[in-house]
Amino acid sequence: MGMNVKLAPSRRLAGISAIGALALTLAACGGSTPEGDATTSGAEGTELSGSIAGSGASSQENAVNGWLAGFTEANPGVDASYDPTGSGTGREQFLNGTVLFAGSDAAMDSEELAAGVERCFGGEVIELPLYISPIAVIYNLPGVDAEHVNMTQQTIAGIFAGEITNWNDAAIAESNPDVELPDMPIIPVNRSDDSGTTENFTEYLSAVAPDVWTYEAAGTWPIEGTQSGAQTSGVLEVINGAEGTIGYADASRAGELGTVAVGVGEEFVPFSPEAAAQIIDVSPAAADATDLRLTIDLARDTTESGTYPIVLVSYSIACSVYETEEDAANVAAYLSYVASPEAQDRAAQPDVAGSAPISDDLRTRVQAALDQITVAG
Repeated sequence: MGMNVKLAPSRRLAGISAIGALALTLAACGGSTPEGDATTSGAEGTELSGSIAGSGASSQENAVNGWLAGFTEANPGVDASYDPTGSGTGREQFLNGTVLFAGSDAAMDSEELAAGVERCFGGEVIELPLYISPIAVIYNLPGVDAEHVNMTQQTIAGIFAGEITNWNDAAIAESNPDVELPDMPIIPVNRSDDSGTTENFTEYLSAVAPDVWTYEAAGTWPIEGTQSGAQTSGVLEVINGAEGTIGYADASRAGELGTVAVGVGEEFVPFSPEAAAQIIDVSPAAADATDLRLTIDLARDTTESGTYPIVLVSYSIACSVYETEEDAANVAAYLSYVASPEAQDRAAQPDVAGSAPISDDLRTRVQAALDQITVAG
């Protein structure tokens, strides 16, 4: 989809013609008259150049790999990369200027937003919910012949709080009358690093079962002495390595592991992009959301039929002001591509990420935020 913002006078950019589907003109401070366009195109000979590096949420990794492939196919002059370091590290690297953009499964807090003003050359942090995906509760039970094991909200909370410790516990068996559950210890597995996936998962537990899950929502796991793994890959390694394990991860990474159908109202709902998208539709904007920070207050405790409540909304984080025209043009072009129907549909493919494409309304608001990216003057 196209976007047009003014470019400051620049010999490097002057005289470049618009040749592609995304024409970018980037307005610098001071209101100078534009002399040319920087263009991103699906054809060879794109005019965008330089590099754009990001880091952050490992949950986005599969989707971002697909997005970077599509973006660099159209823009071979740009060296684009993403390091799946985890949400906390991504936000930290963004704020200290190591990377131009970040991925985060949790919105920035007030302290981080304040630090973003300096990092963004007096501008503001932009937060865009461009990756929407269910978090799967995954388990390793090879002998269980069932597409899903059903679990109520209370049961999930009890398992991860350490109160339900065996797979044939009555709380699990009651929800699975046709499943032969093993007499086997449950081994809960959590993320060891500061993780937006953990923050989203503990937010769910706090919202739906506060009498069982008595810990506050947090990006770091609040219980000591548990089995854990670093980043999504580490959790998957631990779960795949031992029978009886159960954990949580972005659904795109579930692979051949069993997954839980989650209790919602009177039904049990397995994860799917469609069910994840439905909860976005019933959730309001966050109280401190702005036209640049499109953050969402997820309705974790919904009883709406067909919704999957353990949803991760992962944000693409950028600046409203960058130091150079090249950085601003590349970031704006990349995120504009990520928000496009083409890129969202690409990520939604099961062999890429299986995520839920954003709505047309959200896409319009994302583009309006990207249109405000400028250059420090």
